[in-house]
Amino acid sequence: MGQVAVTLNGRTYTLQCTDGEEARVIELAGYVTARADALAEEFQPANGLLGDDRLLLLTCLMLADELWQMRESFAAQQSAHNGAHSDPLPPPLPSGAATPRANGRVAR
Repeated sequence: MGQVAVTLNGRTYTLQCTDGEEARVIELAGYVTARADALAEEFQPANGLLGDDRLLLLTCLMLADELWQMRESFAAQQSAHNGAHSDPLPPPLPSGAATPRANGRVAR
């Protein structure tokens, strides 16, 4: 089994992966780390590092927002091409629910 070391917010994590998948995990981890680093820099508190749990939550929300935007764009393209989209999107959020934005902030 392969192993990859990933550093996020100053902490190093050792991840196991299938043999031969190390390069892909490193590539994905690099993308996530870059997004997390950008958020950490934007939201850096005056007294030090942004906590790991909050940073990971913000990063996950940002990546989920990117995913949702791509899925919506893909569905719109499919709809324009086929007349209706076949890729089911997640149900809409309840009225008044918070939605993440790409800038790391949550809008209502």
